[in-house]
Amino acid sequence: MAISNSILYQHLIFFILLLLVNIQPCPAAGGSWSLLLPSIGISAMHMQLLPNDRVVMYDRTDFGTSNISLPDGKCRPNSTDCSAHSVEYDVTSNSVRPLMVLTNVWCSSGTLMPDGTLVQTGGFDDGYRVVRIYKSCDTCDWQEIPNALNKQRWYATTHLLPDGRQIIIGGRQAFNYEFYPKMSATETAINFPFLVQTNDPNAENNLYPYVFLYPDGNLFIFANNRAILFDYVNNLVVKTYPSMPDGQPRNYPSTGSAVLLPLTIKGGIINDVEVLVCGGAPKGAFVNANKGIFNVALDTCGRIKLSDPNPQWVMETMPFPRVMGDMLLLPNGQVLIINGVSAGVAGWELGRNPVLSPVIYQPNNPIGSRFEVQNPSTKPRVYHSTSILLRDGRILVGGSNAHDKYQFTNVLYPTELSLEAFSPSYLDSNSSDLRPKIILPVTNAKMQYGKQVVIVFNITGVVDLTTVSVTMVTPSFNTHSYSMNQRLLVLDSGAASKIIGKSRYQVVVTTPPSGNVAPAGNYLLFVVHKGIPSPGIWVHLQ
Repeated sequence: MAISNSILYQHLIFFILLLLVNIQPCPAAGGSWSLLLPSIGISAMHMQLLPNDRVVMYDRTDFGTSNISLPDGKCRPNSTDCSAHSVEYDVTSNSVRPLMVLTNVWCSSGTLMPDGTLVQTGGFDDGYRVVRIYKSCDTCDWQEIPNALNKQRWYATTHLLPDGRQIIIGGRQAFNYEFYPKMSATETAINFPFLVQTNDPNAENNLYPYVFLYPDGNLFIFANNRAILFDYVNNLVVKTYPSMPDGQPRNYPSTGSAVLLPLTIKGGIINDVEVLVCGGAPKGAFVNANKGIFNVALDTCGRIKLSDPNPQWVMETMPFPRVMGDMLLLPNGQVLIINGVSAGVAGWELGRNPVLSPVIYQPNNPIGSRFEVQNPSTKPRVYHSTSILLRDGRILVGGSNAHDKYQFTNVLYPTELSLEAFSPSYLDSNSSDLRPKIILPVTNAKMQYGKQVVIVFNITGVVDLTTVSVTMVTPSFNTHSYSMNQRLLVLDSGAASKIIGKSRYQVVVTTPPSGNVAPAGNYLLFVVHKGIPSPGIWVHLQ
Protein backbone atom coordinates (compact mmCIF):
# COMPACT_ATOMS: atom_id res chain seq x y z
CA MET A 1 0.00 0.00 0.00
CA ALA A 2 2.92 2.31 0.78
CA ILE A 3 4.35 1.69 -2.71
CA SER A 4 0.99 2.52 -4.29
CA ASN A 5 0.75 5.83 -2.39
CA SER A 6 4.29 6.72 -3.45
CA ILE A 7 3.43 6.17 -7.11
CA LEU A 8 0.28 8.25 -6.79
CA TYR A 9 2.27 11.04 -5.17
CA GLN A 10 4.82 11.01 -8.01
CA HIS A 11 2.05 11.12 -10.60
CA LEU A 12 0.44 14.03 -8.76
CA ILE A 13 3.71 16.00 -8.70
CA PHE A 14 4.23 15.31 -12.42
CA PHE A 15 0.70 16.48 -13.22
CA ILE A 16 1.17 19.72 -11.25
CA LEU A 17 4.48 20.43 -13.00
CA LEU A 18 2.84 19.79 -16.36
CA LEU A 19 0.13 22.31 -15.52
CA LEU A 20 2.67 24.91 -14.45
CA VAL A 21 4.61 24.54 -17.71
CA ASN A 22 1.48 25.03 -19.81
CA ILE A 23 -0.09 27.95 -17.90
CA GLN A 24 -0.13 31.05 -20.08
CA PRO A 25 1.70 33.98 -18.43
CA CYS A 26 -0.37 37.01 -17.44
CA PRO A 27 0.32 40.20 -19.39
CA ALA A 28 3.22 42.00 -17.75
CA ALA A 29 2.12 44.90 -15.56
CA GLY A 30 3.91 48.18 -16.15
CA GLY A 31 4.10 51.74 -14.98
CA SER A 32 4.83 53.19 -11.56
CA TRP A 33 3.19 55.55 -9.08
CA SER A 34 4.56 58.41 -6.98
CA LEU A 35 2.94 60.71 -4.43
CA LEU A 36 3.58 64.33 -5.40
CA LEU A 37 1.74 66.15 -2.61
CA PRO A 38 -0.24 64.66 0.29
CA SER A 39 -2.65 67.60 0.06
CA ILE A 40 -3.28 70.45 -2.35
CA GLY A 41 -6.03 71.76 -0.06
CA ILE A 42 -8.92 71.02 -2.44
CA SER A 43 -10.26 67.96 -4.22
CA ALA A 44 -9.24 68.29 -7.87
CA MET A 45 -12.61 67.89 -9.61
CA HIS A 46 -11.51 69.78 -12.75
CA MET A 47 -8.03 70.06 -14.31
CA GLN A 48 -6.39 71.99 -17.16
CA LEU A 49 -2.71 72.02 -18.12
CA LEU A 50 -1.49 75.47 -19.17
CA PRO A 51 1.33 76.21 -21.66
CA ASN A 52 3.67 77.30 -18.83
CA ASP A 53 3.57 73.83 -17.20
CA ARG A 54 1.14 74.86 -14.52
CA VAL A 55 -2.18 73.16 -13.88
CA VAL A 56 -5.39 74.90 -12.83
CA MET A 57 -7.64 72.82 -10.60
CA TYR A 58 -10.91 73.55 -8.81
CA ASP A 59 -13.78 71.81 -7.07
CA ARG A 60 -16.88 73.80 -5.95
CA THR A 61 -17.67 76.71 -3.65
CA ASP A 62 -20.36 74.93 -1.60
CA PHE A 63 -18.29 71.99 -0.34
CA GLY A 64 -17.60 73.78 2.93
CA THR A 65 -14.23 75.12 4.06
CA SER A 66 -11.32 73.63 2.14
CA ASN A 67 -7.89 72.86 3.57
CA ILE A 68 -6.12 75.80 1.94
CA SER A 69 -6.75 79.46 2.82
CA LEU A 70 -7.04 82.33 0.42
CA PRO A 71 -3.96 84.60 0.58
CA ASP A 72 -3.68 87.76 2.67
CA GLY A 73 -6.77 87.01 4.73
CA LYS A 74 -9.09 87.32 1.73
CA CYS A 75 -12.63 85.93 1.77
CA ARG A 76 -15.08 85.49 -1.07
CA PRO A 77 -17.46 88.48 -1.35
CA ASN A 78 -20.68 88.05 0.61
CA SER A 79 -19.30 84.91 2.22
CA THR A 80 -17.65 83.81 5.45
CA ASP A 81 -15.65 81.21 3.52
CA CYS A 82 -12.05 82.40 3.44
CA SER A 83 -10.69 79.17 1.95
CA ALA A 84 -9.74 78.57 -1.66
CA HIS A 85 -11.68 76.28 -4.01
CA SER A 86 -9.22 76.60 -6.86
CA VAL A 87 -5.45 76.25 -6.99
CA GLU A 88 -2.68 76.55 -9.54
CA TYR A 89 -0.18 73.69 -9.37
CA ASP A 90 3.36 74.37 -10.58
CA VAL A 91 4.72 71.14 -12.05
CA THR A 92 8.34 72.31 -11.90
CA SER A 93 8.36 73.35 -8.25
CA ASN A 94 5.72 70.79 -7.15
CA SER A 95 3.83 73.50 -5.28
CA VAL A 96 0.36 75.03 -5.26
CA ARG A 97 -0.95 78.59 -5.08
CA PRO A 98 -4.53 79.31 -3.95
CA LEU A 99 -6.90 81.08 -6.36
CA MET A 100 -10.30 82.66 -5.73
CA VAL A 101 -13.40 81.76 -7.70
CA LEU A 102 -16.34 84.03 -6.90
CA THR A 103 -19.22 81.83 -8.05
CA ASN A 104 -19.93 78.11 -8.05
CA VAL A 105 -17.87 76.18 -10.61
CA TRP A 106 -19.31 72.77 -9.75
CA CYS A 107 -19.60 70.40 -12.75
CA SER A 108 -18.56 73.01 -15.29
CA SER A 109 -16.50 72.90 -18.46
CA GLY A 110 -13.57 74.72 -20.01
CA THR A 111 -11.33 75.25 -23.01
CA LEU A 112 -7.77 76.49 -23.39
CA MET A 113 -8.11 79.27 -25.94
CA PRO A 114 -5.53 79.95 -28.69
CA ASP A 115 -3.80 82.66 -26.64
CA GLY A 116 -3.25 80.31 -23.70
CA THR A 117 -6.11 81.68 -21.62
CA LEU A 118 -8.38 79.19 -19.87
CA VAL A 119 -12.01 80.13 -20.50
CA GLN A 120 -14.26 78.20 -18.13
CA THR A 121 -18.02 78.11 -18.61
CA GLY A 122 -21.01 77.50 -16.38
CA GLY A 123 -21.39 75.70 -13.10
CA PHE A 124 -24.15 75.55 -10.51
CA ASP A 125 -26.53 78.04 -8.88
CA ASP A 126 -24.92 81.50 -9.01
CA GLY A 127 -22.44 80.09 -11.56
CA TYR A 128 -24.93 78.70 -14.11
CA ARG A 129 -24.35 81.41 -16.74
CA VAL A 130 -20.94 82.72 -15.69
CA VAL A 131 -17.80 82.72 -17.83
CA ARG A 132 -14.52 82.74 -15.91
CA ILE A 133 -11.17 83.62 -17.42
CA TYR A 134 -7.75 82.65 -16.10
CA LYS A 135 -4.51 83.90 -17.66
CA SER A 136 -1.60 82.47 -15.71
CA CYS A 137 1.04 84.55 -13.98
CA ASP A 138 2.59 84.57 -10.49
CA THR A 139 -0.06 86.92 -9.11
CA CYS A 140 -2.98 86.35 -11.51
CA ASP A 141 -6.43 85.22 -10.41
CA TRP A 142 -9.80 84.32 -11.90
CA GLN A 143 -11.81 87.04 -13.64
CA GLU A 144 -15.58 86.47 -13.88
CA ILE A 145 -18.15 87.68 -16.40
CA PRO A 146 -21.72 87.26 -15.08
CA ASN A 147 -24.57 86.39 -17.47
CA ALA A 148 -22.12 85.81 -20.32
CA LEU A 149 -23.95 82.65 -21.40
CA ASN A 150 -27.43 82.49 -22.91
CA LYS A 151 -28.44 79.34 -21.02
CA GLN A 152 -27.60 77.57 -17.79
CA ARG A 153 -24.60 75.29 -18.38
CA TRP A 154 -24.26 72.54 -15.78
CA TYR A 155 -22.65 69.28 -17.00
CA ALA A 156 -22.05 70.80 -20.46
CA THR A 157 -19.26 70.03 -22.95
CA THR A 158 -17.09 72.58 -24.71
CA HIS A 159 -14.86 72.26 -27.76
CA LEU A 160 -12.44 74.67 -29.43
CA LEU A 161 -13.46 75.44 -33.02
CA PRO A 162 -11.38 76.28 -36.11
CA ASP A 163 -12.45 79.94 -35.89
CA GLY A 164 -10.96 80.29 -32.40
CA ARG A 165 -14.27 80.30 -30.52
CA GLN A 166 -15.58 77.51 -28.34
CA ILE A 167 -18.91 75.77 -28.70
CA ILE A 168 -20.77 74.90 -25.48
CA ILE A 169 -23.13 71.94 -25.88
CA GLY A 170 -25.88 70.80 -23.56
CA GLY A 171 -25.99 70.64 -19.79
CA ARG A 172 -28.77 69.64 -17.44
CA GLN A 173 -32.12 70.61 -19.01
CA ALA A 174 -30.22 72.56 -21.67
CA PHE A 175 -31.07 70.89 -24.98
CA ASN A 176 -29.20 73.45 -27.05
CA TYR A 177 -25.76 74.88 -27.82
CA GLU A 178 -24.11 78.28 -27.99
CA PHE A 179 -20.74 79.87 -28.66
CA TYR A 180 -18.23 81.94 -26.74
CA PRO A 181 -17.14 84.62 -27.29
CA LYS A 182 -20.30 85.97 -28.89
CA MET A 183 -20.23 87.52 -32.35
CA SER A 184 -22.92 90.00 -31.33
CA ALA A 185 -25.04 91.00 -28.36
CA THR A 186 -28.10 89.44 -30.01
CA GLU A 187 -26.56 85.99 -30.49
CA THR A 188 -28.73 83.32 -28.85
CA ALA A 189 -28.59 79.61 -28.06
CA ILE A 190 -29.63 77.15 -30.78
CA ASN A 191 -31.97 74.23 -30.12
CA PHE A 192 -30.40 70.79 -30.43
CA PRO A 193 -33.05 68.01 -30.63
CA PHE A 194 -30.41 65.25 -30.45
CA LEU A 195 -30.04 65.96 -26.73
CA VAL A 196 -33.79 65.55 -26.22
CA GLN A 197 -33.75 62.27 -28.14
CA THR A 198 -30.89 60.83 -26.07
CA ASN A 199 -32.22 61.89 -22.66
CA ASP A 200 -33.37 58.91 -20.55
CA PRO A 201 -36.27 59.60 -18.13
CA ASN A 202 -35.14 59.56 -14.48
CA ALA A 203 -31.50 59.04 -15.46
CA GLU A 204 -30.50 61.45 -18.29
CA ASN A 205 -27.41 59.44 -19.40
CA ASN A 206 -26.45 62.12 -21.94
CA LEU A 207 -24.73 64.80 -19.84
CA TYR A 208 -21.18 65.78 -20.73
CA PRO A 209 -21.65 64.47 -24.30
CA TYR A 210 -18.47 63.35 -26.08
CA VAL A 211 -17.58 65.86 -28.78
CA PHE A 212 -14.72 65.64 -31.29
CA LEU A 213 -13.87 67.89 -34.22
CA TYR A 214 -13.94 65.83 -37.42
CA PRO A 215 -11.27 66.76 -40.01
CA ASP A 216 -13.94 68.14 -42.36
CA GLY A 217 -14.92 70.78 -39.77
CA ASN A 218 -18.09 69.09 -38.52
CA LEU A 219 -18.48 67.68 -35.01
CA PHE A 220 -18.81 64.04 -34.00
CA ILE A 221 -21.18 64.01 -31.00
CA PHE A 222 -21.89 60.94 -28.87
CA ALA A 223 -24.59 60.94 -26.17
CA ASN A 224 -26.02 57.98 -24.24
CA ASN A 225 -25.52 55.21 -26.82
CA ARG A 226 -25.97 57.14 -30.07
CA ALA A 227 -23.82 59.34 -32.28
CA ILE A 228 -24.12 61.84 -35.10
CA LEU A 229 -21.93 63.96 -37.34
CA PHE A 230 -23.16 67.50 -36.84
CA ASP A 231 -22.82 70.69 -38.90
CA TYR A 232 -23.01 73.25 -36.08
CA VAL A 233 -22.87 76.20 -38.47
CA ASN A 234 -26.13 75.23 -40.19
CA ASN A 235 -27.63 73.25 -37.27
CA LEU A 236 -27.80 70.17 -39.47
CA VAL A 237 -27.27 66.46 -38.77
CA VAL A 238 -24.96 65.36 -41.58
CA LYS A 239 -24.89 61.66 -40.66
CA THR A 240 -26.48 59.41 -38.06
CA TYR A 241 -24.26 56.54 -36.97
CA PRO A 242 -25.52 53.15 -35.77
CA SER A 243 -26.32 52.94 -32.08
CA MET A 244 -23.90 51.03 -29.87
CA PRO A 245 -24.78 47.34 -30.41
CA ASP A 246 -25.37 46.63 -26.73
CA GLY A 247 -27.64 49.68 -26.35
CA GLN A 248 -26.08 50.54 -23.00
CA PRO A 249 -25.63 54.15 -21.83
CA ARG A 250 -22.13 55.60 -21.77
CA ASN A 251 -22.56 59.20 -20.56
CA TYR A 252 -23.18 60.80 -17.18
CA PRO A 253 -24.32 59.45 -14.80
CA SER A 254 -23.64 56.07 -16.46
CA THR A 255 -20.23 57.56 -17.02
CA GLY A 256 -17.86 55.89 -19.45
CA SER A 257 -15.20 57.79 -21.38
CA ALA A 258 -14.16 58.36 -24.98
CA VAL A 259 -11.24 59.39 -27.18
CA LEU A 260 -10.69 60.33 -30.77
CA LEU A 261 -7.94 57.89 -31.70
CA PRO A 262 -4.68 59.34 -33.12
CA LEU A 263 -5.03 61.08 -36.46
CA THR A 264 -2.24 60.21 -38.88
CA ILE A 265 -1.59 62.85 -41.55
CA LYS A 266 -0.20 61.70 -44.92
CA GLY A 267 0.11 64.13 -47.79
CA GLY A 268 -2.10 66.59 -45.94
CA ILE A 269 -4.90 64.00 -45.69
CA ILE A 270 -6.23 61.90 -42.81
CA ASN A 271 -7.51 58.61 -44.18
CA ASP A 272 -8.65 56.98 -40.94
CA VAL A 273 -10.77 58.69 -38.28
CA GLU A 274 -11.78 56.47 -35.36
CA VAL A 275 -13.47 56.95 -31.99
CA LEU A 276 -13.19 54.64 -28.99
CA VAL A 277 -15.82 54.65 -26.20
CA CYS A 278 -15.16 52.52 -23.11
CA GLY A 279 -16.96 51.59 -19.92
CA GLY A 280 -20.14 52.97 -18.40
CA ALA A 281 -23.03 51.44 -16.50
CA PRO A 282 -25.96 49.28 -17.65
CA LYS A 283 -29.50 50.53 -18.11
CA GLY A 284 -31.25 51.02 -14.80
CA ALA A 285 -27.98 51.30 -12.86
CA PHE A 286 -28.63 54.89 -11.79
CA VAL A 287 -32.08 54.13 -10.38
CA ASN A 288 -30.74 50.98 -8.72
CA ALA A 289 -27.76 52.73 -7.15
CA ASN A 290 -30.08 55.22 -5.50
CA LYS A 291 -31.81 52.20 -3.92
CA GLY A 292 -28.51 50.75 -2.68
CA ILE A 293 -28.19 48.22 -5.50
CA PHE A 294 -24.85 48.63 -7.27
CA ASN A 295 -24.83 47.00 -10.69
CA VAL A 296 -21.56 45.78 -12.16
CA ALA A 297 -20.17 48.36 -14.59
CA LEU A 298 -19.75 47.71 -18.30
CA ASP A 299 -16.55 45.94 -19.36
CA THR A 300 -16.93 46.73 -23.06
CA CYS A 301 -15.55 49.28 -25.49
CA GLY A 302 -17.01 50.28 -28.82
CA ARG A 303 -14.73 51.37 -31.66
CA ILE A 304 -16.01 52.91 -34.85
CA LYS A 305 -14.17 54.02 -37.99
CA LEU A 306 -16.01 57.19 -38.93
CA SER A 307 -14.10 57.49 -42.21
CA ASP A 308 -15.56 54.22 -43.55
CA PRO A 309 -18.36 54.54 -46.13
CA ASN A 310 -20.58 52.47 -43.82
CA PRO A 311 -19.23 52.88 -40.27
CA GLN A 312 -20.04 50.13 -37.77
CA TRP A 313 -19.21 49.66 -34.11
CA VAL A 314 -16.75 46.89 -33.26
CA MET A 315 -17.04 45.78 -29.63
CA GLU A 316 -14.08 44.81 -27.45
CA THR A 317 -13.80 43.59 -23.87
CA MET A 318 -11.66 45.31 -21.22
CA PRO A 319 -9.78 43.30 -18.58
CA PHE A 320 -12.37 44.39 -16.00
CA PRO A 321 -15.52 46.53 -15.72
CA ARG A 322 -15.11 50.28 -15.21
CA VAL A 323 -17.38 53.27 -14.72
CA MET A 324 -16.03 56.82 -14.16
CA GLY A 325 -12.70 55.94 -15.77
CA ASP A 326 -10.62 58.54 -17.63
CA MET A 327 -9.23 57.87 -21.11
CA LEU A 328 -6.06 59.75 -22.01
CA LEU A 329 -4.04 59.78 -25.22
CA LEU A 330 -0.37 59.10 -24.51
CA PRO A 331 2.34 60.74 -26.66
CA ASN A 332 3.15 57.40 -28.35
CA GLY A 333 -0.45 56.98 -29.55
CA GLN A 334 -1.54 54.51 -26.90
CA VAL A 335 -4.61 55.10 -24.72
CA LEU A 336 -4.49 55.04 -20.92
CA ILE A 337 -7.65 54.08 -19.03
CA ILE A 338 -7.35 55.13 -15.39
CA ASN A 339 -9.43 55.86 -12.23
CA GLY A 340 -13.03 54.82 -11.56
CA VAL A 341 -14.96 51.96 -9.95
CA SER A 342 -16.35 48.60 -11.09
CA ALA A 343 -19.90 48.97 -9.76
CA GLY A 344 -22.56 51.67 -9.47
CA VAL A 345 -22.70 55.02 -11.27
CA ALA A 346 -21.51 58.62 -10.97
CA GLY A 347 -23.11 60.60 -8.15
CA TRP A 348 -22.97 61.11 -4.41
CA GLU A 349 -22.27 57.77 -2.69
CA LEU A 350 -23.29 55.83 -5.82
CA GLY A 351 -20.05 54.04 -6.77
CA ARG A 352 -18.45 50.92 -5.31
CA ASN A 353 -15.31 48.79 -5.72
CA PRO A 354 -12.53 51.12 -6.91
CA VAL A 355 -10.50 50.00 -9.91
CA LEU A 356 -6.93 50.69 -8.81
CA SER A 357 -5.12 49.32 -11.88
CA PRO A 358 -4.88 51.44 -15.03
CA VAL A 359 -5.02 49.76 -18.42
CA ILE A 360 -3.08 50.57 -21.58
CA TYR A 361 -4.98 50.19 -24.88
CA GLN A 362 -2.80 49.74 -27.97
CA PRO A 363 -4.95 50.72 -30.96
CA ASN A 364 -2.69 49.18 -33.61
CA ASN A 365 -2.55 45.71 -32.07
CA PRO A 366 -4.92 42.95 -33.25
CA ILE A 367 -8.22 42.63 -31.39
CA GLY A 368 -7.69 40.41 -28.39
CA SER A 369 -4.20 41.75 -27.64
CA ARG A 370 -4.84 45.47 -27.21
CA PHE A 371 -5.24 45.74 -23.42
CA GLU A 372 -2.42 45.59 -20.90
CA VAL A 373 -3.06 45.93 -17.16
CA GLN A 374 -0.74 48.33 -15.34
CA ASN A 375 0.56 48.45 -11.78
CA PRO A 376 -2.10 49.62 -9.30
CA SER A 377 -2.32 52.72 -7.17
CA THR A 378 -3.11 52.45 -3.48
CA LYS A 379 -5.56 55.38 -3.54
CA PRO A 380 -9.15 54.96 -4.71
CA ARG A 381 -10.02 57.58 -7.30
CA VAL A 382 -13.80 57.43 -7.54
CA TYR A 383 -16.40 60.10 -8.32
CA HIS A 384 -14.90 63.53 -9.11
CA SER A 385 -11.38 62.26 -9.78
CA THR A 386 -9.26 63.68 -12.60
CA SER A 387 -6.16 63.02 -14.69
CA ILE A 388 -4.18 64.81 -17.40
CA LEU A 389 -1.03 64.32 -19.47
CA LEU A 390 1.99 66.40 -18.43
CA ARG A 391 4.75 67.62 -20.75
CA ASP A 392 7.25 65.12 -19.35
CA GLY A 393 4.95 62.20 -20.23
CA ARG A 394 3.69 61.50 -16.72
CA ILE A 395 -0.02 61.43 -15.88
CA LEU A 396 -1.14 63.80 -13.13
CA VAL A 397 -3.89 62.20 -11.01
CA GLY A 398 -5.99 63.94 -8.37
CA GLY A 399 -9.41 64.40 -6.86
CA SER A 400 -12.02 61.89 -5.69
CA ASN A 401 -14.94 63.05 -3.59
CA ALA A 402 -18.13 60.98 -3.55
CA HIS A 403 -19.75 63.25 -0.92
CA ASP A 404 -21.58 66.57 -1.04
CA LYS A 405 -19.07 68.01 1.46
CA TYR A 406 -15.45 67.39 2.38
CA GLN A 407 -15.57 64.17 4.41
CA PHE A 408 -12.36 62.57 5.62
CA THR A 409 -13.54 60.05 8.22
CA ASN A 410 -16.29 57.48 8.79
CA VAL A 411 -17.04 57.11 5.08
CA LEU A 412 -16.31 54.36 2.58
CA TYR A 413 -14.15 56.55 0.32
CA PRO A 414 -12.82 59.66 2.13
CA THR A 415 -12.42 62.93 0.23
CA GLU A 416 -9.02 62.80 -1.46
CA LEU A 417 -6.86 65.94 -1.50
CA SER A 418 -3.61 64.31 -2.65
CA LEU A 419 -1.87 64.59 -5.98
CA GLU A 420 -0.14 61.60 -7.59
CA ALA A 421 1.73 60.89 -10.80
CA PHE A 422 1.46 57.72 -12.85
CA SER A 423 4.54 57.09 -14.99
CA PRO A 424 3.89 54.76 -17.95
CA SER A 425 6.56 52.16 -18.65
CA TYR A 426 8.07 54.34 -21.39
CA LEU A 427 9.54 56.42 -18.53
CA ASP A 428 11.37 53.44 -17.00
CA SER A 429 15.06 54.17 -16.40
CA ASN A 430 16.12 51.20 -18.51
CA SER A 431 14.71 53.03 -21.55
CA SER A 432 16.63 56.26 -20.98
CA ASP A 433 19.18 55.62 -23.75
CA LEU A 434 16.34 55.11 -26.25
CA ARG A 435 14.46 58.25 -25.21
CA PRO A 436 14.79 61.19 -27.63
CA LYS A 437 15.54 64.70 -26.43
CA ILE A 438 14.40 67.52 -28.70
CA ILE A 439 17.13 70.07 -29.51
CA LEU A 440 15.26 72.12 -32.11
CA PRO A 441 12.84 73.78 -32.32
CA VAL A 442 13.02 75.37 -28.90
CA THR A 443 9.97 75.34 -26.67
CA ASN A 444 7.24 77.90 -27.41
CA ALA A 445 8.15 77.88 -31.09
CA LYS A 446 5.52 79.25 -33.45
CA MET A 447 4.36 77.09 -36.35
CA GLN A 448 2.20 77.84 -39.37
CA TYR A 449 -0.19 75.49 -41.13
CA GLY A 450 1.15 73.21 -43.88
CA LYS A 451 4.81 74.14 -43.47
CA GLN A 452 7.87 71.92 -43.24
CA VAL A 453 9.72 72.00 -39.93
CA VAL A 454 13.06 70.40 -39.11
CA ILE A 455 13.04 68.57 -35.78
CA VAL A 456 16.52 67.92 -34.35
CA PHE A 457 16.88 65.45 -31.49
CA ASN A 458 19.40 63.38 -29.53
CA ILE A 459 19.26 59.65 -28.76
CA THR A 460 22.25 58.17 -26.92
CA GLY A 461 21.46 54.49 -27.51
CA VAL A 462 21.05 52.30 -30.59
CA VAL A 463 18.62 53.98 -32.96
CA ASP A 464 16.05 52.43 -35.29
CA LEU A 465 15.18 55.30 -37.61
CA THR A 466 12.17 53.43 -39.01
CA THR A 467 10.42 53.74 -35.62
CA VAL A 468 10.74 57.54 -35.31
CA SER A 469 7.56 59.62 -35.44
CA VAL A 470 6.50 63.08 -34.31
CA THR A 471 3.23 63.67 -32.50
CA MET A 472 1.32 66.74 -31.36
CA VAL A 473 -1.09 66.55 -28.42
CA THR A 474 -3.57 69.14 -27.19
CA PRO A 475 -3.65 69.98 -23.48
CA SER A 476 -7.18 68.89 -22.58
CA PHE A 477 -9.67 70.02 -19.93
CA ASN A 478 -10.55 67.04 -17.74
CA THR A 479 -13.61 66.54 -15.54
CA HIS A 480 -16.15 63.77 -14.95
CA SER A 481 -14.13 61.16 -16.86
CA TYR A 482 -13.96 63.13 -20.09
CA SER A 483 -11.08 65.16 -21.52
CA MET A 484 -12.50 67.97 -23.64
CA ASN A 485 -10.52 69.03 -26.75
CA GLN A 486 -8.27 65.96 -26.50
CA ARG A 487 -6.51 65.28 -29.80
CA LEU A 488 -3.32 63.59 -30.98
CA LEU A 489 -1.84 64.15 -34.43
CA VAL A 490 0.87 62.01 -36.03
CA LEU A 491 2.65 64.44 -38.32
CA ASP A 492 3.60 63.69 -41.91
CA SER A 493 7.34 63.07 -41.90
CA GLY A 494 10.20 62.10 -44.20
CA ALA A 495 12.89 59.59 -43.28
CA ALA A 496 14.91 60.45 -40.19
CA SER A 497 18.63 60.81 -40.91
CA LYS A 498 21.73 61.19 -38.80
CA ILE A 499 23.35 64.60 -39.04
CA ILE A 500 26.59 66.13 -37.81
CA GLY A 501 27.32 65.42 -34.17
CA LYS A 502 27.32 62.32 -32.07
CA SER A 503 23.88 60.80 -31.43
CA ARG A 504 22.12 63.72 -33.15
CA TYR A 505 19.34 63.14 -35.68
CA GLN A 506 16.76 65.08 -37.58
CA VAL A 507 13.35 64.47 -39.08
CA VAL A 508 11.47 66.83 -41.38
CA VAL A 509 7.76 67.05 -40.65
CA THR A 510 4.87 68.92 -42.18
CA THR A 511 2.61 70.77 -39.80
CA PRO A 512 -1.18 70.14 -39.86
CA PRO A 513 -2.88 71.45 -43.01
CA SER A 514 -5.75 73.43 -41.44
CA GLY A 515 -7.71 74.46 -38.40
CA ASN A 516 -10.23 71.70 -39.11
CA VAL A 517 -7.48 69.15 -38.47
CA ALA A 518 -5.88 71.10 -35.62
CA PRO A 519 -7.45 74.30 -34.27
CA ALA A 520 -4.94 77.10 -33.71
CA GLY A 521 -3.43 77.18 -30.26
CA ASN A 522 -0.98 75.46 -27.93
CA TYR A 523 0.20 71.88 -28.43
CA LEU A 524 2.72 69.53 -26.90
CA LEU A 525 5.13 68.18 -29.52
CA PHE A 526 6.94 64.87 -28.96
CA VAL A 527 9.49 62.80 -30.86
CA VAL A 528 8.71 59.09 -30.41
CA HIS A 529 11.33 56.37 -30.88
CA LYS A 530 10.50 52.66 -30.46
CA GLY A 531 7.31 53.72 -28.67
CA ILE A 532 9.26 55.88 -26.20
CA PRO A 533 8.41 59.60 -26.33
CA SER A 534 10.78 62.45 -25.66
CA PRO A 535 9.89 65.06 -23.10
CA GLY A 536 7.50 67.36 -24.94
CA ILE A 537 8.03 70.94 -26.00
CA TRP A 538 5.33 73.57 -26.28
CA VAL A 539 4.56 74.80 -29.79
CA HIS A 540 1.99 77.34 -30.92
CA LEU A 541 0.13 76.55 -34.14
CA GLN A 542 -1.18 79.64 -35.91
